[in-house]
Amino acid sequence: MRISNPGLAVLLGCLSFIAPLTVRAAENNPTTDNVVIEMYSDPALIAFVQTVVKANPGVQAARAALAAGRSLESAAARPLYNPELEADYENAVDDTWYLGIGQTFDWSGKREARGLVATADRLAREAQYRAVRRAVTVELLAGLALYQTGMERHALADERVQLMRDFAKLAQRRFAAGDLNQVEADLATLVLTDAQIRMATAAANLAEARQAVRNLTINSTPDQWPSIDTQLPMIPAISDPQSLVLALPEVRAAQRRVEAANALVDLREREQRPDPTVSLRGGREARSNLVGVNLSIPLYIRNRFKFEASAALAERDQAQQIADDLLRRAYARYISASERYGYSHKAWLGWEQTGQVSLQRQGELLQRLWEAGELSTTDFLVQLRQTLDTRESALDLRQTMWRAWFEWLAASGQVDAWLGQGEAL
Repeated sequence: MRISNPGLAVLLGCLSFIAPLTVRAAENNPTTDNVVIEMYSDPALIAFVQTVVKANPGVQAARAALAAGRSLESAAARPLYNPELEADYENAVDDTWYLGIGQTFDWSGKREARGLVATADRLAREAQYRAVRRAVTVELLAGLALYQTGMERHALADERVQLMRDFAKLAQRRFAAGDLNQVEADLATLVLTDAQIRMATAAANLAEARQAVRNLTINSTPDQWPSIDTQLPMIPAISDPQSLVLALPEVRAAQRRVEAANALVDLREREQRPDPTVSLRGGREARSNLVGVNLSIPLYIRNRFKFEASAALAERDQAQQIADDLLRRAYARYISASERYGYSHKAWLGWEQTGQVSLQRQGELLQRLWEAGELSTTDFLVQLRQTLDTRESALDLRQTMWRAWFEWLAASGQVDAWLGQGEAL
């Protein structure tokens, strides 16, 4: 398929060396028929996200900007010049009066050029609106995931404190009975202190996670926030990832700005051509009727408006370079997000299948061995801490998987498809 913008064609040609895939240009209403993504099944989360995104001030501001763009497009479609009515009356030896009407004609096509600029600007605002909606959605999902992980990490820290407190009390009793030496009793106290420090850190991180959600939904309470399922899908097979990148709203917005800059160049060139004004007059002087025709044409001598045209050309080049850079970064972001999610998702599946079960057995076995005296206090504490640290690492892995999934949804433009929501404008 032909790429309408030469800059994009060159850039995508370079990208083909990285991934030899066919590039398809996105249309006005982009579709990704080669992507079949499993929709999320929790209606509570979907409804919550839709409500928050719709009420978000940033989304509403982008929607207002889109409404302004539509009005400006309608305004640009109107005629450029209005007719002028002229009247004159002179009371002298002979009374003289006349009425005239004049009209300036847009012979250089400025109205059409203005309409193209406004249309490209409106399409850029539409794409920007979609980009803002997607960004707010991903930020909310990431905040909910961070909060959910923070809650579980806080619960794990509390469990650690309880375990270490119970162990410290038991160690003090065994020390008093002479079954433990001073070093082991002090070690029990130290690990309790460490657990309390971890608890404070987890509480602070949880407060920060709550803020991440409250930034977007200040009128709700944490008990109203839905949870996110850990069963996330694999990335679907995508034969043409570059079409996804081309359909991203931020990429499309940048391309529309290039189109608007091109249209502005044409408008500035047309503005260098003067438009004539034709006037018709009719009146009476004494006993004679007067009829006249007047033609006036501006002379662009003192100001030829060439610098405005030069500025438009430079701005067009700037918009093109920005669009090329954004496309390059969007493609790299997509590749990186796909890789990160693939690694983290595979590791998480391995943890669910083997690591989680083994860890539960490990904790129970350590407790029995230490109570039976078959494991020293130091070894018991080291292995118990390792068990708890592994559980915490598993939470970090799950958070990494969630973050990578949301990043992939954003990088591929599949957020709305995953949540089963449309892109109403």
